Amino acid sequence: MRKKKLAALLLALALLTLSGCGVEQTASPSPDASGKLIVSTTFDAPAEFARAVGGDKAVVSTIIPDGTEPHDFEPKAQDIRVLSTADVFVYNGLGLESWAQEAVSAAGNSSLVAVDASDGVEPIAAVDEKEDGRPDPHAWLSLKCAEQQVANIAAGFARADPENAAYYQQNSETYIAQLEALYEKYAARFTSAQKKSFVTGHAAFAYLCRDFSLKQESVEDVFANGEPSARRLVSLIDYCKANNVRIVFAESAASKEVSETLASEVGARIETIYTIESAEDGKSYLQRMDENLARIAESLGT
Repeated sequence: MRKKKLAALLLALALLTLSGCGVEQTASPSPDASGKLIVSTTFDAPAEFARAVGGDKAVVSTIIPDGTEPHDFEPKAQDIRVLSTADVFVYNGLGLESWAQEAVSAAGNSSLVAVDASDGVEPIAAVDEKEDGRPDPHAWLSLKCAEQQVANIAAGFARADPENAAYYQQNSETYIAQLEALYEKYAARFTSAQKKSFVTGHAAFAYLCRDFSLKQESVEDVFANGEPSARRLVSLIDYCKANNVRIVFAESAASKEVSETLASEVGARIETIYTIESAEDGKSYLQRMDENLARIAESLGT
């Protein structure tokens, strides 16, 4: 099936190339990017990291539209065409964008620098009823993993634009220092917390939990593969009651119905938690992670 999709992408790309510039490219970078790195990223979090590193020497766009689940996205011909003219392609990795390497090949851009932002991140296996241990891809929700991703992006920018390597390195170090400061802000609070687990709608926070030796209990699995079984929901209700859970987290952009049902059953309230897959509430990555960590700390009673 994937080979058929790739063949279709290649055919569509060829047709687009033959048809000239009359095809609208809604995902393409800004046309006034002369002299700057043209950077294509997959979704919001790596785009924010790329903008922090690139500063005023890069123009950054995203392929996956806001509100679209990255787990389910498949690129269109226009997305491949964007890569055919980009200088750098940044993707999260860990299997999230299973189409990434095929898209790079289909773009036929020999000068494109492809950056697997999670290169060097120690993967966590996704554990749920429907998966076979493939990696949990949500590394960007860990401050420590985000530091690695930013460093990888800076290295990729330096390969694409060696003359400005020192600029990208300095920007990455500045942003990594901000990530580290945010980590230090919460490390002591989580260490002293008597409770170590929190309840979410989506099991997206394993890497964050690894940062702070926490544990997540979630309504949906790592890949958000539909509603939980009745057995799972009953188990969560029992867990929440036994552990006096008073806050159940739900994603800002996802349906909250099951989380609301769980909260109602155990006398808890719903709080928003950000997954930073799309732009949310006009807030930066650092702002959203700060709010996430503050709310998790509150749920643990610290």
